[in-house]
Amino acid sequence: MARHLHKAFSDQQVRALLERYVGQEIKLEHILGVLKIGRSRFFAILKDYRTNPRGFSLAYQRKSSPRKLAPEIEKNILRELHFEKRLIDNPDVPLRSYNYSYVRDRLREVYRQKVSVPTIIKRAKEHDFYLSKPKRKAHDREVLTNYVGELVQHDSSEHKWAPDAGRKWHLITSLDDHSRLLLYADFVERETSWDHISALEDVVLNYGVPYAYYTDCHSIFRFVQGRDSIWRKHYLVTDDIDPQWKIVLRECGIDPRYALSPQAKGKIERPYGWLQDRIVRTCARESVTTISQAREVLQAEKHRYNYRQVHTTTGEIPIMRFRRALREKRTLFRDFEVPPPFRSTKDVFSLKAERVVDQYRKISFNNLEFKLDGVAVRDRVQLRIVPDVGHGLAEIRFWCEDRFLGIRKIKSDSLNLVHF
Repeated sequence: MARHLHKAFSDQQVRALLERYVGQEIKLEHILGVLKIGRSRFFAILKDYRTNPRGFSLAYQRKSSPRKLAPEIEKNILRELHFEKRLIDNPDVPLRSYNYSYVRDRLREVYRQKVSVPTIIKRAKEHDFYLSKPKRKAHDREVLTNYVGELVQHDSSEHKWAPDAGRKWHLITSLDDHSRLLLYADFVERETSWDHISALEDVVLNYGVPYAYYTDCHSIFRFVQGRDSIWRKHYLVTDDIDPQWKIVLRECGIDPRYALSPQAKGKIERPYGWLQDRIVRTCARESVTTISQAREVLQAEKHRYNYRQVHTTTGEIPIMRFRRALREKRTLFRDFEVPPPFRSTKDVFSLKAERVVDQYRKISFNNLEFKLDGVAVRDRVQLRIVPDVGHGLAEIRFWCEDRFLGIRKIKSDSLNLVHF
């Protein structure tokens, strides 16, 4: 009420009360009750009244002229809004609305100019850079996990992340459900089982082994027998075959869980939307054309999301929530140990295949033959294949029962790993 006293009382009414108070006709407690203001506010008004009884007024008088934006700031705001409009108008770019918070951050980080979001929105409306957002259903998602590492949401998204690159890339991410911390994020040109296994290895070696992983029903993650599949008349039904991803989860002791609809993946779709919105804008402004350049943008936005962004659901910065859970020992992450009889993490985080030894004590794989020592005819040999994408090689580690048979390095092209 104190800030809006002029709306509740006229100048004449307040002046009459002050005259009676000065004349000791009314007590302080009574006038405070009438005006519904505090003592400090009352004595400030009384001081103004005594300074100029006849000219006393409750009307607010601005003591300084309103602050104006510097011409250079105004120019940069409009420059960024013009760029936003070009992106939105481009049908090949997955953006359909302005992001004024991004413009604010851009002004702060690139131009070293501090401007509030309401000021940017005001300029946007004045210069026709404003689109009203459609009404959305109220955000009612909740955090259902009580521990970090209890559930890791894992997914990939294909978009034209860098408009100037002229092609789409896949973004693979892993998100801790409780803290909403992005544990992993990287671009790949073509999505394969190995890319997801590498992401899993990164999470496990850096944070520990989580209790469960949550994915969709993509064939990389789960074998789902289709209604019209010829296999229906034979032997295989859903989950009768474990894909490469699921084999690695099982060897790590991680429980696989699956979303049965896109709506069920809402918790990880929100960070995707946030990352997509900012990455596309930055890649466009910086004329990114290669995936290595896009990775630099991605890692900067991942750091911003994890260390600076307050999550709308938890109300906390993800890394702070994650660390607090660790301090309070609310974690289901456990230390990773290479399960016996294996010797290296490569034996676990690898692509798997199995072959039978022929009468020449050889096995064949994709038209390649390998002669092995210490095996007998009809023995079953496991191949654990670790691609080295950077050098175009693959390391094959041979196992028979619990015996390690050796290592061979082969060109990746010879193995035709695209089918994994």
